[in-house]
Amino acid sequence: MNLHQFRFLQEAVRRNFNLTEAARALFTSQPGVSKAIIELEDELGVEIFSRHGKRIRKLTAPGEEVLRSVDVILREVNNLKRIGQNYAAQDSGALTIAATHTQARYRLPHVIAEFRRRFPRVQVHMLQGNPDQVAHAVLEERADLGLATESLAEHADLISLPCYEWQHLVVTPLNHPLADLSDLSLADLARYPIVTYDPAFTGRRRIDLAFAQHGLQPDVVLEAIDSDVLKTYVELELGVGLIAEMAFNPERDTQLRARPAGHLFGHNLTRVAFKRGVYQRGFVYVLTELLSQRLSRKLVEQVLRGETSPDFSI
Repeated sequence: MNLHQFRFLQEAVRRNFNLTEAARALFTSQPGVSKAIIELEDELGVEIFSRHGKRIRKLTAPGEEVLRSVDVILREVNNLKRIGQNYAAQDSGALTIAATHTQARYRLPHVIAEFRRRFPRVQVHMLQGNPDQVAHAVLEERADLGLATESLAEHADLISLPCYEWQHLVVTPLNHPLADLSDLSLADLARYPIVTYDPAFTGRRRIDLAFAQHGLQPDVVLEAIDSDVLKTYVELELGVGLIAEMAFNPERDTQLRARPAGHLFGHNLTRVAFKRGVYQRGFVYVLTELLSQRLSRKLVEQVLRGETSPDFSI
């Protein structure tokens, strides 16, 4: 048995049993991947995959147990590498952050700027995607940590910690009838076309749920993942915008009026997530402290060791 066989097995499962895609991801050949898996099966004396002809279809029962062991072995191999990197070069290396567009565009810039000031020899890589893609980037160890409002708490193999709360804003042109309306209600909003986030992003679930609970059907005329795009269409009077509060800058967005909507849609909780059992280098803890003063290194280490619950209040 060898690590190449383990990596081929793991990647084949990640690629939905497509050996061609697995080979491409690992920069090798499909016959090489297939041969390595067959050799591993012969050595273990069990079939890891069910096959239809030459194609693999799914994991067998023993294959599922083999994969669990392989995942642990490869995670610990990567941990050994991280430990070496941490102590051999404590202020250099690479840090990969997976984040949604809103977090990458509005929350992270000042954090990354300060991080780079402290660690000029650390390369920072950013992976952007929807919340589920962020979660899987961390689960597959393509990212050291993930930052998103949705999905992260739903994966058992992720440890997610509360980072900060935020609310939505109602954004309108300066002369819109809602701009100066007191005691804004959901019924008031439902009278106008709405532009807001794609259903998978930035607290959209709370928006839909709030309207549904009041028996209202909003007229959502445009959906996007980019808050700046939404504000552009609000300026063009296409509709009333429902955006994240961190995306509004009064000094820049001078043609718009914004008002808090936490009383309508509740507050959202952005979380930072790590893969369970993965060793974290020292500068990762510095980044979490920059993200939230609540997330001290001591607290995060306690949570990752299982000594403190990740469900503490912020």
